[in-house]
Formats: sequence, C-alpha cells, structure tokens
Amino acid sequence: MATQQSIADEQQEQTELGSQLRNGSLLMALAGVAFIGYGLVFLVLNFVGSGFELGVSTLDGMTKADLNPTVAYYISHLHVATAAFIISTGIAITALSWYGVRQRLTWAWATAVVTAVVGLALALPMHYTADAFAHDWITHLGPIYLATIVFIVGVVMAYRGLSTP
Repeated sequence: MATQQSIADEQQEQTELGSQLRNGSLLMALAGVAFIGYGLVFLVLNFVGSGFELGVSTLDGMTKADLNPTVAYYISHLHVATAAFIISTGIAITALSWYGVRQRLTWAWATAVVTAVVGLALALPMHYTADAFAHDWITHLGPIYLATIVFIVGVVMAYRGLSTP
C-alpha cells in the first residue's frame, strides 16, 4: 500500500510540475507579446506622437519640430531601428517560449532567457547614467519592468517544470 501511495504522490508531483512548465511558458510568451506591444508603441509614437520615446514629450523643452531637421530625422531613424529590435526580440521570446519551452526544450528556455537578459542588460543601464533629458519614469520604463517581472516569474516556473527527469 505504501508503494501505491508513493506512486500517487509522484504522479501528483509530475502533474504539478507539468502545470508549472505550461504556466511558466505561457507567462514567458505573454511577456514576449508585451515586448512586442512596447516596440509597436515606440514605433507609432515616432510617426504620429511626439516623435520621441514613450514617456518623453520634449528634449529640454524642445519638440521634434524645434530640432534641426537632420537631427530630428536621425532621432526618428534610431527610434525605428530600436523599435524593430524590441519587436523582433519579443517575437523571438514569444516563439521560443510558446513552441520550445512548452515542448520541454531546455535550449529554447535558455535562448529565451539569454535573449531577454542581453537586451535588458544593454538597454536599461543607460537610463541611470545621467539625467540628460527629462522623462516620465513610469510611462517610459514601467511597461518594460512589468513585462520583465512577468517574464522572470514565468522563467522560474518553467525551469521548475523543466528540471524534472
């Protein structure tokens, strides 16, 4: 009888770990979708908004129209390129998480984690080096921090599900 209880306990544990893997990969994929959304907002604001990033309305009181046209175009060019990389990173994270992590592919989990960490590790420190321009911290970085928290929770949950034999 002890063996039947042991088998039942093991099956329950496997079910819970499978659920963690499924839910974790879902959270990772949702965070990827949030990264895509953030990139799309970034792109749209470039063309129909202030011309600057989310949470940035002016540069030292100057609007995009006040800038030298060449400088304004260069800023626009960088915003489009940045948005493209944010969106493509979100697509990669979403696909790796939804199709790879759910299939228990450790390489997909690791690639999604490395992709997000490299992007965030390179992009975020610049925001803390100097106050060269005024921006609203909540609207500028809040969405990315929220998506990152969701991603981290998903990463931990999925890892627990992946780490079982």
